[in-house]
Parts: sequence; structure tokens; C-alpha cells
Amino acid sequence: MRCTPSLLALALAAACSGAALAAPSRPVVLPIGSVQGTTGHSPYAGKTVTIEGAVTADMRDGLGGIFVQDAGDADTATSDAMFVRLPKEQTVQVGQWLRITGTVEEQAAGKSEQGLTTLQAQTVNPAAARPVPAPLVLTDVPTNWEALEGMQVRIPTGLTVAGQDQLSRYGELTAAFGGRLWQPSEVAAAGSPEQAAVIADNNRRRLRLDDASGKRDPGAVPYLAPDQLLRSGTQLREVQGIVDQRFDGGYRLQLTAPVVVDAERPQQPPTVAGGLRIAAFNLENYFNGDGKGGGYPTLRGAKTAEQQAAQQAKLITTIGSLNADVAALMELENDGYGPGSAIDQLVRALNAAQGKEGDWRFVDAGKGPGDNPIRVGIIYRASRVSPVGKPAVLEREPFGERSRVPLAQAFRMGRKGTPFVVVANHFKSKGCSEASGENADRNDGQGCWNATRVESAKLLHSWLQEDPTGTGSRDAVLLGDFNAYAMEDPIRTLNADGWQDAFKVAGVQQPYSYVYNGLTGRLDHALLSPGMAARLKGAAEWHINADEADEVGYQGRNVPGPWRSSDHDPLLLGFEP
Repeated sequence: MRCTPSLLALALAAACSGAALAAPSRPVVLPIGSVQGTTGHSPYAGKTVTIEGAVTADMRDGLGGIFVQDAGDADTATSDAMFVRLPKEQTVQVGQWLRITGTVEEQAAGKSEQGLTTLQAQTVNPAAARPVPAPLVLTDVPTNWEALEGMQVRIPTGLTVAGQDQLSRYGELTAAFGGRLWQPSEVAAAGSPEQAAVIADNNRRRLRLDDASGKRDPGAVPYLAPDQLLRSGTQLREVQGIVDQRFDGGYRLQLTAPVVVDAERPQQPPTVAGGLRIAAFNLENYFNGDGKGGGYPTLRGAKTAEQQAAQQAKLITTIGSLNADVAALMELENDGYGPGSAIDQLVRALNAAQGKEGDWRFVDAGKGPGDNPIRVGIIYRASRVSPVGKPAVLEREPFGERSRVPLAQAFRMGRKGTPFVVVANHFKSKGCSEASGENADRNDGQGCWNATRVESAKLLHSWLQEDPTGTGSRDAVLLGDFNAYAMEDPIRTLNADGWQDAFKVAGVQQPYSYVYNGLTGRLDHALLSPGMAARLKGAAEWHINADEADEVGYQGRNVPGPWRSSDHDPLLLGFEP
């Protein structure tokens, strides 16, 4: 039998020959801050390093790794934590100190050139136990998020829910330091230095709150209580998590504890002074099938008769609660005015809900207006106001194929009331389908079809100077969804022609009716002629929709009441009769 010399024999032989075995070398343990570096890319990228840190979060189920943090290197420009890719078979516990050897990699984040610095673990061993670093407390926006990448932070107060459009899909909230994030073109003119400043401020204050997972449609979100009331504008407290950078390149917190939510709904509808009340409301595609309980799914809106009944119940609650005398409506199905039409069914349901007090009527334009699948409409309380003359429509391009055709009707309250004209409007949306040339997106925040909306504004003003209702009334209110924020070209064009913002006239601070991609603003406007502005007594919005999540609506959980009856908030104006 052939014997293999033992290590001891080899060592003795080496000693006798004058040679010595080198002791196994111990790896150099680097501070995590040195590995992270002071920029968005590690100076050790592609190299093998050894670190030691306490496990602060195990997110292998959702993100494929753990976060570790050491005691720090006394350099505030470097992060003291990092993300480590680790197989699920490796047993680790939160709070445990580990010695990890692995390869440093930069994980791309969306279109950003910067991403998350990660360590692909090769060997993992226990390390000497030490106190776990405490979360860093943030009271304002950090000046350098990169220096906090992978670290634990706690935000006791000061965060506001800006948007929740990604909550049900990815378990993600958009939050902000210092209040809501405003649509730049709501508060500053397109292309102006002021608009650029708003964009920069939004980017500075925005923070994503995430559920430690990249899974789609996660169901329950672990950092929120079941059925938690959550609205845009809601205040959050005791937000705690790990600073992360992935998916879209922006910084986010992977939350490690439930948040405290301070939220309540505006239970009472708005009230305004004045004896005459005029409302406007985008119904978000009110379609009623064949008008006989069948014909579903329709082109838009409810997919079943049951959904349509739920949608209608919410709309009736909303419209009825506003207690308006006249209401301009958008996104009605364009299916005529006869029995079973969408507007006929809506008015019948309104009257049924009000019993003996039900006296709603609708303005019958004969056809249309226009041939778009959706149209505008006007309804009114017959015991409160009377139509004067006939309705008028503007069926010249760009109204028709693009912008929906406006509908104007003059009214009078009582026998001696001063006549006034209500004009329902719905301009072309910002979507870019088929947009080209001057209607293409110019990347100035106004989206596509801005040129068409400007042309619509000019033509609308010119038309109204022609007294289309034939009543001679110079008092008019333009109402509806103009698909333009307050400082965009179409609204500024109408302002320049003398149409005054009712909310500005009434002194309302920071009005809004729509939340999109975490940004708050107004697509819904009330613009007054000088005579109508002189009669204005008050203006209000009822924030029952824009701040609510989609799932609250009739196609989701269908929370009872007016909540999420549409994606737009209704508005209410009060005037002298």
C-alpha cells in the first residue's frame, strides 16, 4: 500500500531542510464605506473584497439578498451599508454579524447610469457580535441619498402620500417631504425657469416607499394595515426602512416596519355662498349598455350590468350631494337623448333618489353633440332654473374628431334673474396616439395635442363672442375638463381673452382636481366672463376622487359612498342669482 505523507511529516521535513510553511493569510476586512466610495460607482467594482456587517434586513424572498451595515468609517460622504446577494440556503438572522467575501457589482437601475452597489457573496461566516447600528433619523430631505444607500433610516414625521397608482400593482407608494408634489405646469408656465425649479424641487422631495419585493400584484402590503384608509395628501409617521436604488433609478425605502397613517375623508360635501349653484363633474365614462340592462361590455366604463349599477350609485350620491342647480357633465356615452340613453337613465336615477324632490332635467341638443364616443351634457333643476332659448353647439374643427363638441345653454333663476350661459367643455386629452407635427410632445410638460387644445380655446372664445344662444347674455361660465393644467397654453390663452379663473377670484389656495403619477393639479376648470366673475360668491372642490386609490371605485372594492366615483373631483360654484 502506498502511503501519503501527513501534513505534520511534511512540515517536519520542511523544517529540517531549512524551509517553513507560510501561515494561512487572513483576508483584509474593508470598511463598507471604503467599498461604497463617495460616488455612484464603487472603486472596487469587479473586485473581490471582504466586509463585516450586521444583517439589518433579510429581503431574499422579494429582492434576492440581504442588507448589512457596519459601525461606520467616520466619513459622512460614504454609505456604511450595502446589499449582498445571498442564496436562501444560507442561514442568517437579522442582527447577526457576518464576515462576507464576494465580488463587487453595480446593479443597473432603470435608465439611470447609477445603480445599487451590491456584493455577490462567495463565502459567509459568523463574525464577532457587536451592537447593531441604529437607524439614522431623518427630519428633512438628505442632501446626499447616495451616502445613505443600503442604510437603515427612520422618518418620524414630515412625509406626505403624493400618489398611490403603483400600490396595488407593485406595493409601492410615492411620498414626499414637505407636502404634495405639484404638476409643474399647474404652478408655472411651460418652459419657464420657474417650471424647471418646480421639477427640480419635486425630484428632490420625492421618495418611493416599497414593500421589499419586485413582485407584481402582491396583494396585501406588509407595511399597511388591512383595509388601511390611504389617500393622496395623507400624512405618514414612523416610516422606517432601508435606502435602496433600483427599478427606476430613483431612491426609495424598502420598508421594514408598518407605517402610522393619519388619514380621514372629507365626509361633508362642499358648501358655497350665493343663491345660484353651478357644478361640473367628469363622470369617467358613464356608459349604460343598451339601456335595458344588457349590451355589456361597452366600449368604455362598466364591463357588466352589476358594475354599471355600482358606478351609477356612486355618481348619483356625488351629484345629489352637491345640491347644484345646474351641472355640466363630461364623459357621458354619446347615445342620444331618448329613453334608455345614458343621460336619460342618469337623470331618472337622480330623480328617483330624491323622491318627491326629484326635478332634474337634461338639455336636449337634438343629437350629439359631436360624434365622439363620449360627449358633454348639461342637467338642471327645473324648480330652480329655467332654460332661456335653445342649446347651442360648436361643431367646427378641432371640435369633433379631437376635442369634444362644446354645449352651451342659457338659464335664468326665477322670473327676474339675470340670464347666464353655461358652457360644458372637454378638450383633447394629452395621449400621444396619432400625434405628429406641432401636436407632438415637445417635452415641455404639456403633453401631446397642446396645439389642438390652444386652437380649441381660441375658437371657443370667438364662438361665444357671437352670442350662440341668441339670448344676448354676456354672463357666462366655461366648465369642464380642459385636459390642461392651470399654467398651460390653452388656459393661459383663455385667461388672456378675459376669462377669469373662478378659484382665483374666490381666493381658494392651491385648488386641485386630479392626481396623476404622484403629481397634483387641475384639469378641471371654471372660467368666468367679467360679468359672471362679479356675481361669484364662492368656489370649492369636493376631494372625494383624485386622492383615492382606483381600487376604492366600483370596479374594485366598491367602498360605499361617493368615494372614487370618478378619477376627477367635482367642483361647485356659488353666484348671485
